[in-house]
Amino acid sequence: MVNGVQLQGMSAAVLAKKVLNNEPIFILDVRNESDFKDWKIEGHHVHILNKPYFDLIDGVETVVDQLPDDKEILVVCAKEGSSKFVGEQLIEQGKQHVSYLVGGMKSWSEHLEPVKVGDLQDGGEIFQFIRIGKGCLSYMVISNGEAAIIDGVRMTEVFENFAQDRNVTIKHTIDTHLHADHISGGRQLAEKIGGTYWLPPKDAEEVVFNYAKLEERNRIVVGDTEIQIQPIYSPGHTIGSTSLIVDNQFLLSGDILFVKSIGRPDLAGKAEDWVTDLRTTLYERYKQLPHDLIVLPAHFGKFTELGEGGQVSARLGDLYMENPGLNIGEETAFRRTVTENLPPQPNAYQEIRQTNMGKITPTVEEQREMEIGPNRCAVHDA
Repeated sequence: MVNGVQLQGMSAAVLAKKVLNNEPIFILDVRNESDFKDWKIEGHHVHILNKPYFDLIDGVETVVDQLPDDKEILVVCAKEGSSKFVGEQLIEQGKQHVSYLVGGMKSWSEHLEPVKVGDLQDGGEIFQFIRIGKGCLSYMVISNGEAAIIDGVRMTEVFENFAQDRNVTIKHTIDTHLHADHISGGRQLAEKIGGTYWLPPKDAEEVVFNYAKLEERNRIVVGDTEIQIQPIYSPGHTIGSTSLIVDNQFLLSGDILFVKSIGRPDLAGKAEDWVTDLRTTLYERYKQLPHDLIVLPAHFGKFTELGEGGQVSARLGDLYMENPGLNIGEETAFRRTVTENLPPQPNAYQEIRQTNMGKITPTVEEQREMEIGPNRCAVHDA
């Protein structure tokens, strides 16, 4: 306690709710400028100032006048230690409402916020889990006491607890493709709960574990009411990328199609080879699907893609009118768009792919380090 004022800790869960509820918040980010520019907390009513910790070690006087008196100030750093130090210094300078982000940006990267997407025709439900600090989107399909997890991240306890709260049993975990930006939790969760792990076989040629083949002829059934998850082969982001149609209402597009962009084809080093597949999927295969399908992608690139309650979704027909990646008429221009001037590749993406193949087994702390930063799976994230 300093000057009778206690420095408060704010959890990533509390911060996420504030951001998603559009509550105003002022953030003082004390990471290095390069880290801040690469990746930061965003929101419609988030006001943020970057002042590196090393500029504040000898005192916070240079920054005090730039901070509001009538709003809560949240100090953020990589792990939390620096933010606690700066927060205490601010209180010494007379600031009243100061808190620090518990666990720092690492905890922000790992938080998952569940949002209900909609009801299924036979009484089931589908939920989207927003990893707001990383831009990852996972899904849970629930029907008659059973559940399937799609594109689940490594923080599997969130899915287990959510299923337990709703008294349902997870029977299937599914990855739409071999991920390169984050470590999948699908296989580990399936092994833990005795479920089936599904992966597209064309993405699994180098994996060192057993899996069920996610292919078009298969039908994955969830619940007694036969809520069907129908896989459709949709290569381009990877050679095995496979989308899912759930209940004839929802198109889980993996990393092929996003709300504001399309998937990049270069994360396995085969951009030139996969451009044609990507264009065929987006401009032919998807175009033949019902345009009333609700697209649910595996990632988002910018906070502006979040809609009401934080949900990330769009009607397929609307995307064909509004998404820039679906409106490149000339094939040469399309090829140039998806192979040149792309955003930087995700942090440690080669090691992440190796982990998802089962070839390496990094520790939890090593996995956290590998995942730091944005996902960068889309062509237009730059």
